[in-house]
Amino acid sequence: MNKKLSNLFKGDKVIWMIFFFLCLVSIIEVFSASSFLTFKGGSYWGPLIKHTSFILFGLGAMICVLNIPCKYFKIVTFPLLLVSLIMLLFVLFFGESTNGASRWMGIAGIQFQPSEIAKGALILAVAQILSAMQTEHGADKQAFWWVLGTSSIIIIPILLENFSTAALLCAVVFLMMFIGQVPLSQLGKLMACCLICVALAVGAIFILGEDSKPEPTKENMVLTEVSSNSVQEEAPKGKNLLHRFGTWKSRITKHFLPDPPPEKYDLDKDAQVAHANIAIIKSNVIGRGPGNSEERDFLSQAFSDFIFAIIIEETGIGGAAVVALLYVILFMRAGRIAKSCANTFPAYLAMGIGLLLAIQAFFNMLVAVGLAPVTGQPLPLISKGGTSTIINCIYIGMLLSISKSAKKRGETVKAKA
Repeated sequence: MNKKLSNLFKGDKVIWMIFFFLCLVSIIEVFSASSFLTFKGGSYWGPLIKHTSFILFGLGAMICVLNIPCKYFKIVTFPLLLVSLIMLLFVLFFGESTNGASRWMGIAGIQFQPSEIAKGALILAVAQILSAMQTEHGADKQAFWWVLGTSSIIIIPILLENFSTAALLCAVVFLMMFIGQVPLSQLGKLMACCLICVALAVGAIFILGEDSKPEPTKENMVLTEVSSNSVQEEAPKGKNLLHRFGTWKSRITKHFLPDPPPEKYDLDKDAQVAHANIAIIKSNVIGRGPGNSEERDFLSQAFSDFIFAIIIEETGIGGAAVVALLYVILFMRAGRIAKSCANTFPAYLAMGIGLLLAIQAFFNMLVAVGLAPVTGQPLPLISKGGTSTIINCIYIGMLLSISKSAKKRGETVKAKA
């Protein structure tokens, strides 16, 4: 029996433990935070059963991926990039809208965000470029332009509808280039150009952006549950590519302006931030206990984008710190796996996946505690989701495959001896 389990759970055992802990937290907290979905659907166990089924399906996908030798990941890079680009362009013009942003498409009744697939495709491509263009003194100068060009065709279509995902990918790609020893002079110039572009973009947002509508609350929004369990509206027809400027303007303004006094606070207009803050305050440091959240009944996306606020309310600062620590350990473990690889491709791929999961997780946490503007980034492997949960499981499967099948430095030394 032990031998069979060992053959099934191959790869890095620490990553397996982190995965199961995150899934356990996800099942408990999603069940607690899904009160509105329970009320809407009339089924007490429905949201939990659906979410657990996605986790189990993701587990199956993860086991399949970890049994694929990591050297074969190179084969799918170009097809994934091509498919991702086609889907991103399709969803940009014909996609279904979520909170005013066209991010969704459906195939055979299954709703998903192409950006989730595009993230993995881009990380694969960057890892392959950096690996192929390594020299004795670091990456060749041409690697910078290849990475920049490849990233642009994926990030720009995402940027037009989903700024936070585009920013996340930019950060991951930049850090991968730094790890891949791209010349610092090129990275410095890129950073300067990015700062100028950000300044111009913020100016354009405030000049061209219209005042956005109030944030949805559980009393006034019409929910259509999709695979990622977000709020879905009818896709906007005939809108130009600048229609998201109003939303970005509102979020930036709300985040950087001083908070009004309590008696003047518009709870309907700033519902998400307000109820997330109330949830954190109600934790009283030690937490109310699993299943005892009160703000889950008022906080929009309590089971998804703001689930970390519910975790704090129910488990206190200690529970929140444990969740954050799990992501830190996951990233450190990815780094250790990368360091042990004899070849550069699996090493850069492991670091890219670790960076993607860790940065997304901590950005979600910063939003939940009010330290970053509101975005739509879920908490990886914890937030209630459909295809996003499955794809995150596939990322973990890729890490496990690298830890299991990539040639190790010690093996290379022994072979030479």
